[in-house]
Amino acid sequence: MMHMQTKPNHGVFAKSARCLDVFLIVAGGLIAHSMRFSSLDFSDVEKLLIAFNCVLALLLFPAFGMYDTWRSKALPMMLVRVTLAWMAVAAASLLLAFTLHRMDTVSRLWFGYSTLISGAMIVAAKFAVHIGLRQMRSRGFNQRTVAIVGAQGFARTLLAHLSSTPEQGFTPVCLLDTTGDEELRASGADSIASTATGTHGARLPVLNDIDEFIENINEVWLALPLSQEHTIYRFVHALRHDFVNLRLIPDTRSISLFNHSMTDVAGLATINLTTSPVSTLQMWPKMLFDRCFAATALFFLSPLMISIAIAIKATSKGPVFFTQNRKGADGRPFRIYKFRSMAVHQENKGHVTQATRNDTRVTKIGAFLRRTSLDELPQFLNVLFGHMSVVGPRPHALEHDDLYKDLVYGYMFRYRIKPGITGWAQVNGYRGATEKVEKMQNRVKFDLFYIHNWSFWFDIKIVTMTIFKGFIGRNAY
Repeated sequence: MMHMQTKPNHGVFAKSARCLDVFLIVAGGLIAHSMRFSSLDFSDVEKLLIAFNCVLALLLFPAFGMYDTWRSKALPMMLVRVTLAWMAVAAASLLLAFTLHRMDTVSRLWFGYSTLISGAMIVAAKFAVHIGLRQMRSRGFNQRTVAIVGAQGFARTLLAHLSSTPEQGFTPVCLLDTTGDEELRASGADSIASTATGTHGARLPVLNDIDEFIENINEVWLALPLSQEHTIYRFVHALRHDFVNLRLIPDTRSISLFNHSMTDVAGLATINLTTSPVSTLQMWPKMLFDRCFAATALFFLSPLMISIAIAIKATSKGPVFFTQNRKGADGRPFRIYKFRSMAVHQENKGHVTQATRNDTRVTKIGAFLRRTSLDELPQFLNVLFGHMSVVGPRPHALEHDDLYKDLVYGYMFRYRIKPGITGWAQVNGYRGATEKVEKMQNRVKFDLFYIHNWSFWFDIKIVTMTIFKGFIGRNAY
């Protein structure tokens, strides 16, 4: 095998970043002093604090990963780390001043100005550099060459991803096909080449053996199934003397993963196969929005809900509310509340009959409530109590869960998050009864898409769509 190129020297960039940070810390102190005193006549303690901040930044910033390469990393996470690193420096500087009992000689206003200005400039500089590098990479500069090892089918997926994200700065230069299928390798070479040609402007050679690897490769990506441990070890051993990044991207197409993120469990690198898709910390904005939205909705809709309750009592015998056990997040049971829309009747144990068109059990006022989704309003109480969310997969009767969990793949994964009053499936027309398994399959597809692509702004979009077109549906009866 030909000798690979070593990684570019990252030290020059790191030294430049360190010098820039020191300059911004000093500049922040100077600007703050001119704002506070209209002069640059620093006291000895102020000079000490600025020097201390510079030294401490050079010591602490590396611990926060600020001088590591941020290629392909998320910008928000980088900005959070930068902010936390600077807050740690400022806190240590303040502690030093108190320890030396010299805080009385330092202007608190100057210290506050200096901390805010230096921190803002450091964050802004990191942001500008990150965006600038992304723009350069999208234009073909600052690239890292990548050799992909694996079957051509999965390689196409990786190449398509790289083609769609040129700002990450990875350029594929060759594929080592491990299938051992000469006919597939010959027929697949053109398709692989065409996949790469659109973005990278060159045909991608398909190699047969590890000894044919070309020079000037920065990274080798092993796109292999986890079962090919011997091949993985072979590359680890073969590249042990070369300064290249060797990465494993598991080919898990044979496994239907609901959550394929990496995490650390007890100090061990772990691939999540079926776990909760979002962390509790990520869900805080959603939880806060749910409670505030539910409380506001109940307050403003209370006259309407009282009127509906009176109408139900006046037109049919029975309670105002219909309650039923449903599954919540991670399968935890809860009682769901609805306005009663049917005449009181007895179902056979373990069986729930879905409402049909012209169902005789539905009352006159109930038919109106079901068509307009007003029967769902009491579920804002479930949201307020924390059983449900405003947006999420709709919870079904327990009997339906038992039926569909074996008929629709991924059905129970819907309960990995809180169920909702409205959801992505509902605003796309999947409301009401599911007489056929195909209807439930389509609904579950929309629910799983929502779970995999959840964001707070996705919730806001669904709420907005619900307000304008999600209340009335042809399938609700």
